[in-house]
Amino acid sequence: MENQVVVRFAPSPTGYLHIGGARTAIFNWLYARQNKGKFILRIEDTDAQRSTKDSIQGIVDGLTWLGLGWDEGPNFQSAYIKDHLAAAQQLVDAGHAYKCFCTKEDLDRKREAAVAAKQTYLYDGTCRELTPDQVAENEAKDLSFTIRLKVPRDGGSLVFEDAVYGRVEKQFRDLEDFIIVRSNGNPLYILSNAVDDIRDRVTHIIRGQDGLANTPKQILLYQALGAPLPVFAHMSLTLDPKKAKISKRRHGELVAIHYYRAQGFLPWALVNFLVLLGWATTDSREIFSEEELIAAFALNGISRANSVFNIRPEDTRFSTDPKALNINAHYLRTMDIEDLADQVKPFLEAEGLWHLAYEGEGRRKFLDTLDLLRERYHLLTDFATLGRAWFSDDFEMDAKAWEKHLASHPELHAPLAGLGEKILAMDDYTIKTVEALLRDMLKTLGVKPGILINAVRMALTGQPKGPDFMKAMIVMGQQRVGERLRKLPAQF
Repeated sequence: MENQVVVRFAPSPTGYLHIGGARTAIFNWLYARQNKGKFILRIEDTDAQRSTKDSIQGIVDGLTWLGLGWDEGPNFQSAYIKDHLAAAQQLVDAGHAYKCFCTKEDLDRKREAAVAAKQTYLYDGTCRELTPDQVAENEAKDLSFTIRLKVPRDGGSLVFEDAVYGRVEKQFRDLEDFIIVRSNGNPLYILSNAVDDIRDRVTHIIRGQDGLANTPKQILLYQALGAPLPVFAHMSLTLDPKKAKISKRRHGELVAIHYYRAQGFLPWALVNFLVLLGWATTDSREIFSEEELIAAFALNGISRANSVFNIRPEDTRFSTDPKALNINAHYLRTMDIEDLADQVKPFLEAEGLWHLAYEGEGRRKFLDTLDLLRERYHLLTDFATLGRAWFSDDFEMDAKAWEKHLASHPELHAPLAGLGEKILAMDDYTIKTVEALLRDMLKTLGVKPGILINAVRMALTGQPKGPDFMKAMIVMGQQRVGERLRKLPAQF
């Protein structure tokens, strides 16, 4: 299609899909969807030693889970190496590139001399002006060679406009004739990347700020190959709270998409959070539906300032960014309850807490339970961990809270058991009738309401905090509430 917007996400399969890669994919996906364009998934797998099938599958699974469907691919860069080498030969034939026979020892010696003289080392172009006869003579000797692109030597500069960073200028004197094909015959990434983008007619290259430094070289390749330039848009970096760049090596699984999936994040909630790392609307809005975000996204909303991903490895419960948790909690609390049930089910199944009744006669009670609990939870895993007492009679007690609210109040044990008996005998189990029972009990015992409420909550859920007390009593159900209170003294 003429003038169609074409973008691509081109990860190297050297590990799992991480936060930075996912963020890049999201920005590209949004731009394609907004402009009714094409989103290409290209796997840049030319580094055979580091690329793995597991990593490729991890990238595909991560994008699929996030809901970032692609229109073409996955294409594999390794399938096009012949095209990359053909482009290199085309550049040599056209006089835009040349074969360099300088040995590693030669280059190391020159580099060391530059360092000793406290100068920046750039290749001096020794082989740039070799005649065809000299090249043929070296080839006849079977000398190994690299291929270098010729950088203009007219003293000028290369200027381009980045959609995020604005005008960028690079002096030619600060660029060396750079290698595009190694001495082993393999094309370098910078060549392969440009050739693939030209072939795929990519119109917009949206990527991390760390790609900005290579952009002048890529533009020179585009110009030498006679291809129209795409629009470049470089996203600011994502840093940790100590201002270190987010990376797999430094931060491990805390920056892996599969970690957030396993922790119980909703896919769209994570997309919503990640897009806010370095992008914003003029009204600083933070919650978007898919349709709203596609409509709102714009390259001019990408910030030049680095964003901070506030991971907290020391926090055993909430180890990730509080904003991410709050956004996920928002979606848990506002999504359709049937959709929430579908999302919660696998987490309950994994903990042996799923019951067939939840699909049948117990469906209404199950949904009521989820609706009550979601007001306090941040993650899908919370339903199977913090909420275990709602789905099983086998649940742990918070030891400190147990001691404070129950063990240290032996005078409550028998009365609570009696309360359980009364609840089991009730014909009309409602908030009104249960409140009346509790008021009578308070008068009889002469204790403060908080003491009784905390004791009952501990006996029922094993936790000192939870949803609205009276709603919890009703949703948990007459039988379960009555039995747990009745059996309480046996636990001491």
